[in-house]
Amino acid sequence: MKDDSVAARLDRLPITRMHLTAVLVIGLGMFFDLYEVFLAGTISTALKDDFHVGAGQLKPLLASAFVGAFVGAVVMSRIADRLGRRRAFYLTLAVYSVFSVLAAFSPNVEMLIACRFLAGLGIGGELPLCDAYLSDLLPARHRGRLIGWAYTVGFCGVPLAGFLALGIVPHSYAGIDGWRWMFLIGGLGAAVCWILRRNLPESPRWLESVGRHAEADRIVRVFEKSAHLSPVTRPVPGPAPTSPQRAPLRRLIEPPWRTRTLMLAVFQVLQVFGYYGFGTLAPLVLADKGYDIVHSLTFSALSFVGYPVGSLLSVGILERVERKTLIMVSAFAMLAFGLGFGYAHHTAAIVAFGFCYTVVSNLFSNAYHVYQGELFPTRLRATGAGSAYSLSRLASAAMPYVLLPLLLDHGPDAVFAFIACAMALVILDIGLLGPRTTGRTLEELTRAPSTTATASTTDGTDTGARTDGTDGTDSTNGPDVTVDAAHDV
Repeated sequence: MKDDSVAARLDRLPITRMHLTAVLVIGLGMFFDLYEVFLAGTISTALKDDFHVGAGQLKPLLASAFVGAFVGAVVMSRIADRLGRRRAFYLTLAVYSVFSVLAAFSPNVEMLIACRFLAGLGIGGELPLCDAYLSDLLPARHRGRLIGWAYTVGFCGVPLAGFLALGIVPHSYAGIDGWRWMFLIGGLGAAVCWILRRNLPESPRWLESVGRHAEADRIVRVFEKSAHLSPVTRPVPGPAPTSPQRAPLRRLIEPPWRTRTLMLAVFQVLQVFGYYGFGTLAPLVLADKGYDIVHSLTFSALSFVGYPVGSLLSVGILERVERKTLIMVSAFAMLAFGLGFGYAHHTAAIVAFGFCYTVVSNLFSNAYHVYQGELFPTRLRATGAGSAYSLSRLASAAMPYVLLPLLLDHGPDAVFAFIACAMALVILDIGLLGPRTTGRTLEELTRAPSTTATASTTDGTDTGARTDGTDGTDSTNGPDVTVDAAHDV
């Protein structure tokens, strides 16, 4: 008998213009989010001259957006699970846009740090929310490839930040310093994306999870019509949308989601040193090697081209290679190329290692962004991914206080040796605790433990099953978690 649930109907769909439009619009929002994340590193050398920023002020300047992003990732992802993906989308871009524009008119470094923190509230929620929304919307067999395309659009913002910094930062236009134009471009671009997102549909999976079955059915019917498929002849049955059960945060640290939460938390704390450590500190590392502002920005911009190239390469790989394996292999490649960049002293080697590092780092990034959107049920999907991602923002805020002293006291070699150790621990974390996800539906990955116990013994997933032969009921914790997990799906 054909399954007429919302999830099954979404997974049966071919790729339609509506899917592609959502991927493009989401990707454009990511574009300005990632542009902003890498902005502080690219203009840090100019701010040293304009605001006479010393080492003491440079650390909070680099950290401020990440501290804001820590708060934003927790708050915005919770809003997305409680009030809907669309409302959270509006809020993230609006907050980022307003405070990025205000940052452009900062009269001193203190106001710039404050604006960076407040803009970070929007930045922090953007990527985990995009992961959850696209995972909700896209058919299982195309999920990895299309999310890869969204990130490819998004990561074009990174070399744009690099080349704009190269062309704009050393100069003034209309009496406004070049670095201020960088913030204006990001803030105004995000405002345009906010307008474009007004036409995106709410996630049907989320609507169904909160009891709004008629709305979920209506949106799926629009997708089916655009695919020239015959809609089901009846709405999906379900309880009335009076008071849907909430999914409290503590569910993330209870079976069956505890191991996945732990794995993702450890991963997010460590991966930032490899991924954002390079993007944030590359211009400063080059300055430490003796290059002036123009040369350091040039080499950084050339290296940053690898971000969209790596993202584009991931499109053809994400559905062919197990995502867990791809994360581990690309993390090892980052380890190797990072050491090469740190120890290189010739121009060609610096650019080559930097480019290769950014290429493999975006294979890594795209794989884990798809991966984290697959690990939790609909009612906890944005919260699970966003809460773990918030730890990466907190680690990113701490990063300048760890890596800058290493750079100043021991040089680039020590920085990239530290990064190599972090990436080695990432490989162990994913290898030991991460489940396999490629080609599996979200419902299969997040259904009740009693139906996935066999798979979990080989993929590292904690299902909460006992070794004493019982069904996973914990007499000290109330009802059987199997029932709760089934409800969350």
